[in-house]
Amino acid sequence: MNVHAGDRTLRLDNVTCVFDGGYVAVKDASLTVNDGEFICIVGPTGCGKSTLLNVAAGLLEPSRGNVSVFGQELTGMNKRAGYMFQAESLMPWRTALDNVALGLEIRGVPVDKAREQSKFWLEKVGLAAHKHKYPHQLSGGMRKRASLAQMLILNPEIILMDEPFGALDVQTRQLMENELLRLWSEDRKIVLFITHDLEEAIALADRVIVMSAGPAARPIGNFSIDLPRPRDVAEVRLTPEFLKAHSAIWDVMREEVLKSYKQFEGASHDA
Repeated sequence: MNVHAGDRTLRLDNVTCVFDGGYVAVKDASLTVNDGEFICIVGPTGCGKSTLLNVAAGLLEPSRGNVSVFGQELTGMNKRAGYMFQAESLMPWRTALDNVALGLEIRGVPVDKAREQSKFWLEKVGLAAHKHKYPHQLSGGMRKRASLAQMLILNPEIILMDEPFGALDVQTRQLMENELLRLWSEDRKIVLFITHDLEEAIALADRVIVMSAGPAARPIGNFSIDLPRPRDVAEVRLTPEFLKAHSAIWDVMREEVLKSYKQFEGASHDA
């Protein structure tokens, strides 16, 4: 792999991931995310979206291929990245304030300083009045806000998100999407965002990457989203530009979704 000084990209080059039993999740998948880009990956169930994200995070070592982070080959964990999962990341015995401060404490920041920064981030995500509540006392949207603050307080240079808002209702999801765009617009870090929702992808992204159906999935579509920023994710869905992008991407995605469905249907019959 060529390494260049001053490179501010996240690159996956010809990544192949083979799991136990010989199942090839992704094959020869290449992807470059440029500095300041918000990229969404979409595709049918089982197309390797989360596999690629785990490779980018350093949680999964590819069977073949390479990952580079800002010009340096990735070995081990991607320490420049923050990762927001779909599952809850908050510890039930810690308040929102202490949950958000936890990462800094683990890094050795004194507790009082970590809690001061936690207060700052809770205010940024609209949870200042709820800092002493425990996760079970917060709504689903509030818990997602706390999880977002928990990641951003560590000041990652790359943000990796695996369907973070998938479990929320439509209205709360749109509020969180707008909140994410507002926070991202302040410094425009690299974002790699996984979603099964094509409308969410178009509303958020600078580019949408379409994955083929698995096994041996790979990127088969790369679409620039020509929608002005700042965006309101509810309002932008009503524009002709949005509908045009949706039609173009769905034309590529439809066949892959049908392939995935037929594979799942066949597996169900075999069982």
